[in-house]
Amino acid sequence: MTGFAATDLFGFAAELSDAERAKLERLDALLDERVRPHLSDWWERAECPVHLRGELARLRLEDDPGLLRPDGTLSPHYVGFRHFMMARCDLSVATLYGGQVGMFRTVVREGGSTEQHARLDPLIVSFELTGCFALTEPDHGSDVAGGLETSATRSGDTWRIAGHKRWIGNAAVSDVIVVVAKDTADGAAKAFLVPREAPGVSLDDIGGKLSLRMVRNADIRLTDVAVEESQRLQGIDSFADIAGILASLRPVVAWNAAGMQAGAYETALRYARARHQFGRPIASYQLVQEKLARMLGNATASLAMASRLTELRSRGEGDDEHSALTKAWVSDRLRETVALAREICGGEGIRVGCDVARYFADAEAVYTFEGTREINSLVVGRAVTGLSAFTR
Repeated sequence: MTGFAATDLFGFAAELSDAERAKLERLDALLDERVRPHLSDWWERAECPVHLRGELARLRLEDDPGLLRPDGTLSPHYVGFRHFMMARCDLSVATLYGGQVGMFRTVVREGGSTEQHARLDPLIVSFELTGCFALTEPDHGSDVAGGLETSATRSGDTWRIAGHKRWIGNAAVSDVIVVVAKDTADGAAKAFLVPREAPGVSLDDIGGKLSLRMVRNADIRLTDVAVEESQRLQGIDSFADIAGILASLRPVVAWNAAGMQAGAYETALRYARARHQFGRPIASYQLVQEKLARMLGNATASLAMASRLTELRSRGEGDDEHSALTKAWVSDRLRETVALAREICGGEGIRVGCDVARYFADAEAVYTFEGTREINSLVVGRAVTGLSAFTR
């Protein structure tokens, strides 16, 4: 199958149905035609290809009846391989799409009322309503659960929200922002659908980034923003509710990391076959083949962990330490794999047009978000020792 044969040595894609395979082949064809030829230019100019949303939505990757199981849901492995295919092409494009149908849709589906979900989900899938998720703050990343400073104060049926969010992806190109704020009455976390253009909302793009240059990350300031109670996601009344929703998204990072490694490996392999030194393609040299074998091993192992974590989560069996170990390990392997790809490509490997430069730079974002390697290591350490080393 297109996009899998080079790196899926253990045949994880065999679990996909014929309809799922056909859909992913259509996705890969669109990426080949409409995305890959323009990536270098978009990346260098830090241009967000927001026009792709409509083209991707028309593929009906989320709501094609031929993909849906009897309960109306998608197979978790199909969703995983969709993330894999996107990230194999480019992580910024994967974030542009996945932030909508993954993060935003999941938060509304799991955190909203039955009425909110029924009303909003068709609009989200079709991209008629676009959104993003605003949790992190300037002074709080991994510790935001205990340090949430954005506040919400209720007066009748109206909430007043004040605070500052940072690093919110796709904010500038979204209709609404799901803002997580602390209820001043009970100190519990709540989530609100805040229109991007609501009075009191101001956004500033974060520029000068090394990674995810095509993603519109934003600083968001909220000054006495009025939001009606009807726009509060009714199923979120604590940070534990938010943590439970985010837990279902943990495998996405692993699929993205595996996809990026596949993309870097395939790019390096093509270069090694075409590049000649001393009268022979460099792919014929032992040192290059050793690097390629190590890269393929990393990509394969990361895909295996992503697949297994997805299986555990789909059965409701995966714990925090499973996600933490997977994220820490695959992001380490991603860093190693993209570095090896850059080594194989030599001087050309630092040029954006060579593609490996994008993977090399974007790996740093994966290494940081969803908890750093150190934080995830402490989650695993707490699970295996029974002792918490987070604070002293």
